[in-house]
Amino acid sequence: MTLKLRSVGTSDRGLIRSGNQDALHAGAWLVAVADGMGGMAAGDLASRIAIDAIAPLDGETPEDALVAALQSGIELATARIRQAVAEDPERQGMGTTLTALLFSRTGSCLALAHIGDSRAYLFREGTLKQITRDDTFVQMLVDQGVISPEEAASHPRRAVVTQALQGEDVSPAYATMVPRAGDRWLLCSDGLSNVVRPDTLAEVLAETADREQCARRLIDLALRAGGPDNVTVLIADIVEE
Repeated sequence: MTLKLRSVGTSDRGLIRSGNQDALHAGAWLVAVADGMGGMAAGDLASRIAIDAIAPLDGETPEDALVAALQSGIELATARIRQAVAEDPERQGMGTTLTALLFSRTGSCLALAHIGDSRAYLFREGTLKQITRDDTFVQMLVDQGVISPEEAASHPRRAVVTQALQGEDVSPAYATMVPRAGDRWLLCSDGLSNVVRPDTLAEVLAETADREQCARRLIDLALRAGGPDNVTVLIADIVEE
C-alpha cells in the first residue's frame, strides 16, 4: 500500500469584503493557500501570481528535492511580483501570504513552505496541532512574553504581518515531515483562523469525513462568525491506496 494525498479546497469572499483576494491550489501532490494584501486589484494579483508560480510543482518530486522545489517556486513568485510592481508603480506594497505542502512521489515525505499568516494545521490521531508560525506583529509579542496567545486573538494589530511575498528578499520557513495514513491537513487563510476557535476546527475535522463537506462546514462557521474577511479552506487527507 502506498500513501496518497487527496485534497479539496474552497473559498468565499465573506460578508464584508467586496472581492476575494485569496487563491488556492488543491492537487494530487501540491496544496497551497495564498492571501493577498495591498489593495483590491493588487492583492488579488499577488495571490494569483504566487499560486501560478508554484502550481507547476504539482507532480512527482523525489523526497530529497521537495524543499528545493518549493524554494524555487517561491523565488519565481517573488520575481514575478517584483516585475508586476515595476510595470505599475500603483501596485507598490502589494503582497501575499503563502502556505504550501508538497508530497513526495513515494508518499514517504512531505515538505512545508510558509510565509505570512495563513496557516497549516495537522489533525493526527484526534489531536489538532498548528504547524506553521504566524509571521505577525502579535506573534512576535507572544514569543517575547509581552502578551498571551489569548490576548493576541483580540489584539488591534493582529492583522499586521511581518513577512509576506512582496517582490523583495524574504525568509520563508521550510520543514519536512513523515506523513501517516489518516493524517488530515487543514490549510486556511486568516479569514477562518481569526474567527473560529481551534477546538471547533478540531471537532469539524474529526466529525466530517467527506472533504468537501468538511471544507464547506468550516466556511459556514466563518460566515456565521461574521465573515469579516475572505475565507479559504483546503482539506488534504493522507490515505492508503
